[in-house]
Amino acid sequence: MTLVLGIETSCDETAVAIVADDKRVLANIVLSQTEHEITGGVVPEIAARAHLDHLDGLIEDAMRQADIGFKDLDAIAVTAGPGLIGGVLVGVMTAKAIAAVRDIPLIAVNHLEGHALTVRLTHEVAFPYLLLLVSGGHCQLLIVHGVGKYTRLGTTIDDAAGEAFDKTAKLLGLGYPGGPALERMALQCADPAHALKTFTFPKPLYGQEGCNFSFSGLKTAAKRLIDSMPQDASKPDFCFAFQETVAAILCDRTKNAIEKYLPLRAPSPALVVAGGVAANKRIRAELESLAQKNGLAFVAPPLKLCTDNAAMIAWAGMERLKLGLTDSPDFPVYARWPLDPDAKVASLKSQKV
Repeated sequence: MTLVLGIETSCDETAVAIVADDKRVLANIVLSQTEHEITGGVVPEIAARAHLDHLDGLIEDAMRQADIGFKDLDAIAVTAGPGLIGGVLVGVMTAKAIAAVRDIPLIAVNHLEGHALTVRLTHEVAFPYLLLLVSGGHCQLLIVHGVGKYTRLGTTIDDAAGEAFDKTAKLLGLGYPGGPALERMALQCADPAHALKTFTFPKPLYGQEGCNFSFSGLKTAAKRLIDSMPQDASKPDFCFAFQETVAAILCDRTKNAIEKYLPLRAPSPALVVAGGVAANKRIRAELESLAQKNGLAFVAPPLKLCTDNAAMIAWAGMERLKLGLTDSPDFPVYARWPLDPDAKVASLKSQKV
């Protein structure tokens, strides 16, 4: 049995996991930082210090939970980007130290690839599949041809869908993290038809060619509506209409991507949805309906593996380890690290750390 320890510290979750090659998750611990509730958003310096305070203890907890010792590990996988560079460095330096002391392989994992390959940990999904990666910092449509092999069909030209959720929730005073809070508020909507009639939002790029996204205009429209809302206005109605708008945009862009994916004639065509926004049940339902209409299987990780976690990093490391894709101890970290090769070279040259 091959065991990989995974470490994830790219944003505001300090996470450690241990995964076996038979797809058993022996430990999966995620510590969500509460330090950012006061500011309503992640402060990079605070996040890095919190990772530093908690990571060693979480690694010990994961080893106890898995009932193994460091001698049992076959490799260590760690997020090397993209993300908040201070936090990424905390995880990477810890992983490098353990790998050096135990003399085991070290694997630098792209956080986005962790999300992209999670479904292969939880489901039997064959390459190539279509991936909608939608989170607080990323919104992309890609064809996943294999480990390390991606074709990007579209990306956001400004803000990500998850950021639009979080910023709108903050303006409404719904608390942190904002996306789940907005979804819970939307569930309280008593009259969906009235909500959609009362609150009308723009749908940037909706109906246009291509697979790119844009959410900046939607954020601005939401702020203007909130600023002008009477005190007795219904927050549940507002949240329902906002959520429906985001779902419509994601489905419209994904429909265009499906048209580009189908000619590949994949043996088991599938639409995979990953990232924090994939935990939104309403959005999942709309995307599942779209997939079924186009003859694609709809696959999404369990809700607990949609948001940032280390099991996805450990599994991505496992997939790379099987292919002999390990890294030297001097590998760099990156604040930006695209998956698709066309964007990767220019980005990596511009910001090595």
